[in-house]
Amino acid sequence: MKEPLTKSANSHMTIRLLRTLVAIADHKTFSAAAGVVHVTHAAVSQQMQSLEADLGLTLFDRSKRTPKLTPIALELVAKSRRLIADYDNLVPSLIADGGLSGVVNVGALATTLTGLTPQAMAVLKTKFPQIGLHIRPGLTSTLLTDINRGILDAAIISKPHLLPAGVHFRPLTQERMRLIAASTEAEGDPIKLLKTRPFIRFNRNAVVGTLIDNWLLSKRITVAETMELDSAEAISSMVHANLGVSIVPCLTVQPQSAVPIKQLDLGPDAPVRTLGLAFLDNQLKKQAIDALFDALEFVVKRSERSKVIQQP
Repeated sequence: MKEPLTKSANSHMTIRLLRTLVAIADHKTFSAAAGVVHVTHAAVSQQMQSLEADLGLTLFDRSKRTPKLTPIALELVAKSRRLIADYDNLVPSLIADGGLSGVVNVGALATTLTGLTPQAMAVLKTKFPQIGLHIRPGLTSTLLTDINRGILDAAIISKPHLLPAGVHFRPLTQERMRLIAASTEAEGDPIKLLKTRPFIRFNRNAVVGTLIDNWLLSKRITVAETMELDSAEAISSMVHANLGVSIVPCLTVQPQSAVPIKQLDLGPDAPVRTLGLAFLDNQLKKQAIDALFDALEFVVKRSERSKVIQQP
């Protein structure tokens, strides 16, 4: 006999949990579903335990190594598909134009504020002049928190090791790290420079800072840190003034006025960051976010084409 849904169950059951349940039904295992809904295997397990507790139903037969959906769970999956479809169809009716005439709140990394972000915003405004743009700078972790809180609609971030539940990431480009030094620096060996010159560190709370720290550790390089900054442009200015050397991303879209500095390759195992656009899966302003991504992608590809043309 089926147990009735309680008021408590209805109040706690969310679209997100149902999406996870459907993903498990479609992909057969918790691990495969975790990749689809962008959370860990443990998070999927926790979500399903919460759903079972809220509904007062047993959704999985856990007597086998791979939990299997119970008959009542299969019924719930079928109804969930219809509910999710109805919800997704409801979104366009709430914002008829997908946010193309409203304000879009966009977060951006400091490393993109003088190159990629302004150029992409110009492309977007040219195509959709009715869109209002609010730009909020910050580190990846802060921007992701603001997305989850609804403060931001989307953010240009460096892909972290793990994304928060419900946040989707669309990659734009990969940027290799390189060592930078003053243009007057005679030494051409990046390892010697790191061991013998003052080191200007990229903010260790940033994804880029973590990538750089991990690479230094893997190379067993101890640096003499003199300062810590979170802007590649600010770091470049310090390096240009011969205050030390640093490791920063080789920006796909360069600032309009970059200071002259020496750039050295770190080798085939140099750290690489993936730059992209993050936003909530259930995004009300979907059309606006798609338009924003298209503008960012256009600028990235234009810059990449330009670099190919300039190569001898």
